[in-house]
Amino acid sequence: MRDILLIALFAFLGAAVAGVLGACALLLTRRRSLTTSLTVVAAVAVTAMLAGTLAVAQAMFLSAHDLTVVTTVVAMAAVVSLATALLLGRWVVARSRELQLAARSFGDGGDFAAPDAPATAELAALSRELASTSAKLAESRQRERALESSRRELVAWISHDLRTPLAGLRAMSEALEDGVAADPDRYLKQIRTEVERLNDMVGDLFELSRIHAGALALTPSRVSLYDLVGDALAGVHPLARQYGVRLVGDRIAPVPVEVDGKEMSRVLGNLLVNAIRRTPADGTVAVAAERCPEGVTLSVTDGCGGIPEEDLPRVFDTGWRGTHARTPPAGAGLGLAIVRGIVEAHHGHAAVRNIPGGCRFEVTLPAAED
Repeated sequence: MRDILLIALFAFLGAAVAGVLGACALLLTRRRSLTTSLTVVAAVAVTAMLAGTLAVAQAMFLSAHDLTVVTTVVAMAAVVSLATALLLGRWVVARSRELQLAARSFGDGGDFAAPDAPATAELAALSRELASTSAKLAESRQRERALESSRRELVAWISHDLRTPLAGLRAMSEALEDGVAADPDRYLKQIRTEVERLNDMVGDLFELSRIHAGALALTPSRVSLYDLVGDALAGVHPLARQYGVRLVGDRIAPVPVEVDGKEMSRVLGNLLVNAIRRTPADGTVAVAAERCPEGVTLSVTDGCGGIPEEDLPRVFDTGWRGTHARTPPAGAGLGLAIVRGIVEAHHGHAAVRNIPGGCRFEVTLPAAED
């Protein structure tokens, strides 16, 4: 028993020396190729075995013949181990380089295409993560392009919409200044109308900038949908009478909601004004509010004749105003973008769909807790 313990001790000491030297070699080659590290690991395993054997032999536990046999066996094992380590290292390095080249493609703005050659489980997992990241980057680039296109359209439309009233204001003010205005009171009334139009446009831009900047501060309170819709209908009644449009709001459930009353009144006002302006004379704009599985749904139905299917996904985009036939007489296409921003700030969502003879805008909000 004593001899076995001594053999184990001498073998451990010899292998420990080889292990320490191998650790130092790995530390010195830590920045080198993976092939080098695998070769060092294989060499350490074989060297540890040989060092332990030599230590045992020096302690006279092995004969010269047995030492020669063991050394020969260890040498053959070393050749096979080092060859296997080199092959494995070269294979892993080749797979890593293929993955590196594939990753470089989506870093330069392209799409990531995973290498077809088989790889280790870790490299395969890394390849899947890179593919997922590439898909997210592609979606982000697409959203960025769409946002940039929307911004360019908005700047162009805002410039046009500002130029028209400003030119009119300049002409009317010059006429009043020169005393050539045939009806000064009418000119003053028109100037006030144009100033109010510009003020509304600037207000919409300011509201939209707060929404995009995440600076829209809400002060929620418990209100009834019946009161909310009633106030909104009363506010747009003069406009509906001017356009000859009937307002219907007899399907309003008295459901309580936790919302910012001022901001939600703006949402309903924008939807109702949008519907009234697009509904022909003698048409009807209907407002409804009812419970749904997600909470509460507010809907505004108009008689605009419908929106082209290809335009439906863009209805709530900033600056969208549809075809020329649907372009409103005022505004810069900001009303519906503001609607979506305010509704999403309330953790709800806005949608639109076509119905026979028109379209229906729906706003879904979480219901207030009982």
